[in-house]
Amino acid sequence: MSPEAGPLVAAVDLGKTTCRVRLHGRGADGSRSGHGAPGLAAELGAEQAFDAIAALLDGLVVDGLGSSSALGAVGIGAAGAESAPAAARLLAHRVAERWAAHTVVASDVLTAHLGAFDGAAGTVLVAGTGAVAYRIDDAGERRRSDGWGPWLGDDGSGRWIGQHGLQAALRAADGRGEGTALVDDAALLAGGLDALPAHIGGADAARRLASFAPAVLARAAAGDSVATRIVADAAEQLARTAASITPPGGNVAVIGGLADDPDFLNRLTAALHAQGLTPRRPLGTAIDGAAALALRSDLPHERYAIRV
Repeated sequence: MSPEAGPLVAAVDLGKTTCRVRLHGRGADGSRSGHGAPGLAAELGAEQAFDAIAALLDGLVVDGLGSSSALGAVGIGAAGAESAPAAARLLAHRVAERWAAHTVVASDVLTAHLGAFDGAAGTVLVAGTGAVAYRIDDAGERRRSDGWGPWLGDDGSGRWIGQHGLQAALRAADGRGEGTALVDDAALLAGGLDALPAHIGGADAARRLASFAPAVLARAAAGDSVATRIVADAAEQLARTAASITPPGGNVAVIGGLADDPDFLNRLTAALHAQGLTPRRPLGTAIDGAAALALRSDLPHERYAIRV
């Protein structure tokens, strides 16, 4: 059932950086985006998630409908929902009470999968600041690989590329490694190489490391040998992550910030083919998946969602 054919639906894609809300159905189409939340597994995660959603949905509902009472359902894909089910349920209840709407909350990776495959089986490979492969098979069973965070995993991610690029730059500057144009890029990132440790440190270290990934990708595209090896290794790491949970010939849809770089996507596509997998374009987005989950309870993804 298409979203336009059913009740008025609010679909939410709530990440740690950005929250996106889309309202659609019966001529009330509209969307807004704003700040995300630390994740449902964080302290006060449900409260912070609710605040991020309310900041966007309140205005969107009033502008589109004039009253929240016309809203039929809310579907939410939220970071941390799998690891903090109690917080996910609390968020679902708060949203249902606030907007008097049927509400379902699931992991943002699950809604990304649902959007990418429109409810069918397959593996979604998320390649952004972090990295995770998430598979749902024909029987509705799920598997995941990596997604262990910046210090234990996320191999081949934007953080991984940025970190390896900065390490290569510092080794080259010290005379311990091969020369690379990444030295100049690293100095620009922090206003000098000596300032890099302080610039990278802190709670937001993974995101700051990932901010160097575009420079590494650009240098690889320009032919820098050090950057090229890093980018090639990243593609291989991601392809192996997908292959670890996907049967030979299985479909893999790649999403995330790294997929927006054409050169890297071509390299990753080739690496997936080399693993015997079948890359395919995602059919939709995570917010499409959240809308579908709000409208349908007969999908194999249903067992992993919290509905109130």
